[in-house]
Amino acid sequence: EINELSIEGIDGTGPEGRIIKADIEKAIAAGDHSAAKEASPAAKAVKPAPAAASTGMPAAIQPQAAPGDVSIPVSGKRRVIAQRLSESKFSAPHYYLKVRVEVDGLLASRKRLNEKAATKISINTFLIKFAAEALKRHPVVNSSWATDSIIQHGSIDIGLAVAQEDGLITPIVRNCGNKGLVQIEQDLQELIEKARSNSLKPNEYTGATFTISSLGSYGIEEFTAVINPPGSAILAVGEFRKDTVVQPDDSIEIRTLMSLTLSCDHRVIDGAVGAEFLNDLRQMIEEPVRVLY
Repeated sequence: EINELSIEGIDGTGPEGRIIKADIEKAIAAGDHSAAKEASPAAKAVKPAPAAASTGMPAAIQPQAAPGDVSIPVSGKRRVIAQRLSESKFSAPHYYLKVRVEVDGLLASRKRLNEKAATKISINTFLIKFAAEALKRHPVVNSSWATDSIIQHGSIDIGLAVAQEDGLITPIVRNCGNKGLVQIEQDLQELIEKARSNSLKPNEYTGATFTISSLGSYGIEEFTAVINPPGSAILAVGEFRKDTVVQPDDSIEIRTLMSLTLSCDHRVIDGAVGAEFLNDLRQMIEEPVRVLY
Protein backbone atom coordinates (compact mmCIF):
# COMPACT_ATOMS: atom_id res chain seq x y z
CA GLU A 1 0.00 0.00 0.00
CA ILE A 2 1.31 3.43 -0.97
CA ASN A 3 -0.40 6.82 -0.41
CA GLU A 4 -3.52 5.03 0.81
CA LEU A 5 -3.82 3.17 -2.50
CA SER A 6 -4.24 -0.53 -2.72
CA ILE A 7 -2.00 -2.10 -5.33
CA GLU A 8 -4.85 -4.50 -6.05
CA GLY A 9 -6.66 -1.64 -7.81
CA ILE A 10 -3.76 -0.64 -10.09
CA ASP A 11 -3.22 -2.09 -13.54
CA GLY A 12 0.40 -3.01 -14.05
CA THR A 13 2.10 -2.11 -17.35
CA GLY A 14 5.46 -3.63 -16.58
CA PRO A 15 6.82 -6.97 -17.78
CA GLU A 16 4.34 -9.79 -17.16
CA GLY A 17 1.84 -7.27 -15.76
CA ARG A 18 4.03 -6.07 -12.91
CA ILE A 19 3.20 -2.72 -11.30
CA ILE A 20 5.92 -0.15 -11.89
CA LYS A 21 6.52 3.35 -10.49
CA ALA A 22 4.82 5.04 -13.44
CA ASP A 23 1.62 3.06 -12.84
CA ILE A 24 1.49 4.26 -9.22
CA GLU A 25 2.18 7.90 -10.14
CA LYS A 26 -0.52 7.75 -12.82
CA ALA A 27 -3.07 6.38 -10.35
CA ILE A 28 -2.24 9.13 -7.85
CA ALA A 29 -2.42 11.91 -10.44
CA ALA A 30 -5.72 10.64 -11.83
CA GLY A 31 -7.25 10.30 -8.38
CA ASP A 32 -8.14 6.75 -9.28
CA HIS A 33 -10.83 5.96 -6.72
CA SER A 34 -10.94 2.42 -7.90
CA ALA A 35 -7.47 2.11 -6.47
CA ALA A 36 -8.39 3.72 -3.17
CA LYS A 37 -7.87 1.49 -0.22
CA GLU A 38 -10.91 -0.32 1.04
CA ALA A 39 -9.62 -2.39 3.82
CA SER A 40 -10.85 -5.92 3.53
CA PRO A 41 -11.89 -7.89 6.58
CA ALA A 42 -8.58 -9.70 6.31
CA ALA A 43 -6.72 -6.40 6.29
CA LYS A 44 -8.67 -5.15 9.30
CA ALA A 45 -8.01 -8.29 11.28
CA VAL A 46 -5.44 -8.06 14.00
CA LYS A 47 -2.22 -9.65 12.85
CA PRO A 48 -1.30 -12.67 14.90
CA ALA A 49 1.61 -12.27 17.28
CA PRO A 50 4.81 -13.79 15.98
CA ALA A 51 5.43 -17.30 17.18
CA ALA A 52 7.74 -17.63 20.15
CA ALA A 53 11.29 -18.37 19.24
CA SER A 54 12.04 -22.05 19.22
CA THR A 55 14.21 -23.26 22.06
CA GLY A 56 15.39 -26.20 20.02
CA MET A 57 13.88 -28.56 22.61
CA PRO A 58 11.13 -30.95 21.56
CA ALA A 59 7.77 -30.50 23.25
CA ALA A 60 7.04 -32.95 26.04
CA ILE A 61 5.19 -36.00 24.77
CA GLN A 62 1.94 -36.62 26.62
CA PRO A 63 1.57 -40.37 27.07
CA GLN A 64 -1.70 -41.96 26.06
CA ALA A 65 -3.16 -45.05 27.70
CA ALA A 66 -3.15 -48.04 25.38
CA PRO A 67 -5.46 -51.06 25.56
CA GLY A 68 -4.53 -53.05 28.65
CA ASP A 69 -3.03 -50.04 30.47
CA VAL A 70 -4.46 -48.81 33.75
CA SER A 71 -4.95 -45.05 34.16
CA ILE A 72 -4.62 -44.06 37.83
CA PRO A 73 -5.98 -40.61 38.76
CA VAL A 74 -3.37 -38.32 40.30
CA SER A 75 -4.24 -37.47 43.89
CA GLY A 76 -3.91 -33.94 45.17
CA LYS A 77 -1.04 -35.04 47.38
CA ARG A 78 0.81 -36.69 44.50
CA ARG A 79 0.30 -33.59 42.36
CA VAL A 80 1.79 -31.35 45.07
CA ILE A 81 4.78 -33.68 45.47
CA ALA A 82 5.35 -33.71 41.71
CA GLN A 83 5.14 -29.92 41.48
CA ARG A 84 7.45 -29.20 44.41
CA LEU A 85 10.12 -31.71 43.48
CA SER A 86 10.02 -30.72 39.79
CA GLU A 87 10.51 -27.08 40.77
CA SER A 88 13.37 -28.08 43.05
CA LYS A 89 15.12 -30.26 40.49
CA PHE A 90 14.86 -27.77 37.64
CA SER A 91 15.43 -24.53 39.57
CA ALA A 92 18.05 -25.58 42.14
CA PRO A 93 21.41 -26.62 40.64
CA HIS A 94 22.00 -29.88 42.49
CA TYR A 95 25.42 -31.37 43.17
CA TYR A 96 26.21 -34.51 45.12
CA LEU A 97 28.81 -35.54 47.70
CA LYS A 98 29.25 -39.14 48.83
CA VAL A 99 31.13 -40.82 51.68
CA ARG A 100 31.21 -44.30 53.19
CA VAL A 101 30.96 -44.29 56.97
CA GLU A 102 31.95 -46.96 59.49
CA VAL A 103 29.04 -47.51 61.87
CA ASP A 104 30.36 -50.20 64.23
CA GLY A 105 31.02 -47.60 66.95
CA LEU A 106 27.52 -46.16 66.51
CA LEU A 107 25.90 -49.60 66.73
CA ALA A 108 27.86 -50.38 69.90
CA SER A 109 26.90 -47.05 71.51
CA ARG A 110 23.26 -47.54 70.59
CA LYS A 111 23.26 -51.02 72.11
CA ARG A 112 24.71 -49.73 75.40
CA LEU A 113 22.21 -46.88 75.60
CA ASN A 114 19.20 -49.04 74.78
CA GLU A 115 20.13 -51.63 77.41
CA LYS A 116 19.50 -49.03 80.13
CA ALA A 117 17.12 -46.48 78.62
CA ALA A 118 13.34 -46.75 78.87
CA THR A 119 13.04 -45.09 75.46
CA LYS A 120 14.82 -47.09 72.78
CA ILE A 121 16.77 -44.88 70.40
CA SER A 122 16.53 -45.60 66.66
CA ILE A 123 19.30 -45.13 64.12
CA ASN A 124 17.26 -42.36 62.49
CA THR A 125 17.25 -40.45 65.78
CA PHE A 126 21.04 -40.69 66.00
CA LEU A 127 21.31 -39.39 62.44
CA ILE A 128 18.98 -36.48 63.19
CA LYS A 129 20.98 -35.61 66.32
CA PHE A 130 24.34 -35.78 64.54
CA ALA A 131 23.02 -33.82 61.55
CA ALA A 132 21.78 -31.11 63.93
CA GLU A 133 25.21 -30.86 65.55
CA ALA A 134 26.87 -30.63 62.13
CA LEU A 135 24.39 -27.94 61.07
CA LYS A 136 25.35 -25.90 64.14
CA ARG A 137 28.94 -25.93 62.91
CA HIS A 138 27.95 -25.18 59.31
CA PRO A 139 24.88 -22.90 59.45
CA VAL A 140 25.07 -22.19 55.71
CA VAL A 141 23.77 -25.72 55.12
CA ASN A 142 20.75 -24.80 57.26
CA SER A 143 19.72 -22.05 54.85
CA SER A 144 17.22 -21.30 52.06
CA TRP A 145 17.50 -19.50 48.73
CA ALA A 146 15.17 -16.47 48.56
CA THR A 147 16.18 -14.96 45.17
CA ASP A 148 17.46 -11.65 46.56
CA SER A 149 18.86 -13.12 49.76
CA ILE A 150 19.90 -16.32 51.49
CA ILE A 151 17.95 -16.97 54.68
CA GLN A 152 20.06 -18.61 57.39
CA HIS A 153 17.58 -20.25 59.75
CA GLY A 154 17.92 -19.85 63.49
CA SER A 155 16.06 -23.08 64.23
CA ILE A 156 17.27 -26.47 63.00
CA ASP A 157 14.14 -28.25 61.74
CA ILE A 158 14.95 -31.66 60.29
CA GLY A 159 12.48 -33.63 58.21
CA LEU A 160 12.56 -37.41 57.81
CA ALA A 161 11.05 -38.74 54.59
CA VAL A 162 8.36 -41.35 55.27
CA ALA A 163 6.82 -43.46 52.49
CA GLN A 164 3.04 -43.77 52.24
CA GLU A 165 0.81 -45.52 49.73
CA ASP A 166 -0.19 -42.27 48.05
CA GLY A 167 3.24 -40.63 48.14
CA LEU A 168 6.02 -39.32 50.31
CA ILE A 169 5.61 -37.14 53.40
CA THR A 170 8.27 -35.53 55.55
CA PRO A 171 7.36 -35.10 59.23
CA ILE A 172 9.62 -32.52 60.86
CA VAL A 173 11.34 -32.63 64.23
CA ARG A 174 11.53 -28.96 65.20
CA ASN A 175 14.42 -27.25 66.99
CA CYS A 176 16.64 -30.34 66.87
CA GLY A 177 19.70 -28.37 67.87
CA ASN A 178 18.36 -27.94 71.40
CA LYS A 179 17.03 -31.46 71.96
CA GLY A 180 18.61 -34.62 73.27
CA LEU A 181 18.29 -38.12 71.85
CA VAL A 182 15.31 -39.13 73.99
CA GLN A 183 13.27 -36.03 73.12
CA ILE A 184 14.06 -36.38 69.42
CA GLU A 185 13.06 -40.07 69.51
CA GLN A 186 9.77 -39.32 71.24
CA ASP A 187 8.94 -36.48 68.85
CA LEU A 188 9.89 -38.59 65.84
CA GLN A 189 7.79 -41.61 66.82
CA GLU A 190 4.76 -39.41 67.48
CA LEU A 191 5.16 -37.78 64.06
CA ILE A 192 5.62 -41.10 62.27
CA GLU A 193 2.42 -42.46 63.85
CA LYS A 194 0.55 -39.36 62.70
CA ALA A 195 2.01 -39.75 59.21
CA ARG A 196 0.84 -43.36 58.99
CA SER A 197 -2.66 -42.39 60.11
CA ASN A 198 -2.76 -39.34 57.79
CA SER A 199 -3.31 -37.01 60.74
CA LEU A 200 -0.29 -34.72 60.38
CA LYS A 201 -1.03 -31.01 60.41
CA PRO A 202 0.55 -28.87 57.65
CA ASN A 203 3.00 -27.25 60.08
CA GLU A 204 4.23 -30.74 61.01
CA TYR A 205 5.40 -31.60 57.50
CA THR A 206 6.21 -28.31 55.74
CA GLY A 207 9.19 -26.01 56.20
CA ALA A 208 12.05 -28.39 56.97
CA THR A 209 15.43 -26.64 56.87
CA PHE A 210 17.22 -29.98 56.27
CA THR A 211 15.94 -33.41 55.27
CA ILE A 212 17.06 -37.01 55.72
CA SER A 213 15.85 -39.78 53.42
CA SER A 214 16.73 -43.40 54.18
CA LEU A 215 16.19 -46.39 51.89
CA GLY A 216 18.50 -48.71 53.79
CA SER A 217 15.60 -50.83 55.03
CA TYR A 218 14.77 -51.55 51.38
CA GLY A 219 18.23 -52.98 50.71
CA ILE A 220 19.43 -49.92 48.77
CA GLU A 221 23.17 -49.45 49.09
CA GLU A 222 23.24 -45.83 47.93
CA PHE A 223 21.10 -43.28 46.08
CA THR A 224 20.74 -39.57 45.42
CA ALA A 225 17.73 -37.58 46.61
CA VAL A 226 16.01 -34.45 45.31
CA ILE A 227 16.26 -31.45 47.66
CA ASN A 228 13.07 -30.81 49.62
CA PRO A 229 12.22 -27.06 49.46
CA PRO A 230 12.70 -24.71 51.25
CA GLY A 231 15.81 -26.54 52.45
CA SER A 232 19.05 -26.43 50.50
CA ALA A 233 20.32 -29.94 51.25
CA ILE A 234 19.09 -33.49 51.74
CA LEU A 235 20.98 -36.50 53.08
CA ALA A 236 20.39 -39.88 51.41
CA VAL A 237 21.18 -42.84 53.70
CA GLY A 238 21.90 -46.33 52.39
CA GLU A 239 21.83 -49.71 54.11
CA PHE A 240 24.44 -51.16 56.46
CA ARG A 241 26.81 -53.58 54.72
CA LYS A 242 29.83 -55.56 55.82
CA ASP A 243 32.93 -54.80 53.78
CA THR A 244 36.71 -54.86 53.97
CA VAL A 245 38.45 -51.69 55.13
CA VAL A 246 42.18 -51.00 54.91
CA GLN A 247 43.43 -49.71 58.27
CA PRO A 248 46.18 -47.08 58.79
CA ASP A 249 48.74 -49.86 59.34
CA ASP A 250 47.65 -51.46 56.02
CA SER A 251 45.92 -54.35 57.74
CA ILE A 252 42.50 -55.34 56.43
CA GLU A 253 39.46 -55.63 58.68
CA ILE A 254 35.78 -56.35 58.17
CA ARG A 255 33.66 -53.34 59.14
CA THR A 256 30.01 -52.34 58.91
CA LEU A 257 29.66 -49.47 56.43
CA MET A 258 26.91 -47.10 55.44
CA SER A 259 26.76 -44.84 52.38
CA LEU A 260 25.80 -41.18 52.80
CA THR A 261 25.05 -38.98 49.78
CA LEU A 262 24.48 -35.26 50.33
CA SER A 263 22.52 -33.34 47.68
CA CYS A 264 23.19 -29.58 47.85
CA ASP A 265 21.78 -26.48 46.18
CA HIS A 266 24.84 -24.82 44.65
CA ARG A 267 23.18 -21.39 44.81
CA VAL A 268 23.46 -21.59 48.60
CA ILE A 269 26.10 -24.17 49.52
CA ASP A 270 29.54 -24.13 47.91
CA GLY A 271 31.24 -27.46 47.34
CA ALA A 272 33.84 -26.94 50.06
CA VAL A 273 31.15 -26.07 52.62
CA GLY A 274 29.15 -29.17 51.72
CA ALA A 275 32.28 -31.31 51.98
CA GLU A 276 33.20 -29.92 55.41
CA PHE A 277 29.67 -30.53 56.67
CA LEU A 278 29.64 -34.12 55.42
CA ASN A 279 33.09 -34.87 56.82
CA ASP A 280 32.09 -33.55 60.25
CA LEU A 281 28.93 -35.65 60.13
CA ARG A 282 30.98 -38.72 59.24
CA GLN A 283 33.33 -38.16 62.17
CA MET A 284 30.39 -37.87 64.57
CA ILE A 285 28.88 -41.12 63.32
CA GLU A 286 32.20 -42.96 63.49
CA GLU A 287 33.04 -41.54 66.93
CA PRO A 288 29.66 -40.93 68.61
CA VAL A 289 31.24 -40.44 72.04
CA ARG A 290 32.37 -37.01 70.84
CA VAL A 291 28.71 -35.95 70.73
CA LEU A 292 26.98 -38.19 73.25
CA TYR A 293 29.31 -37.96 76.23
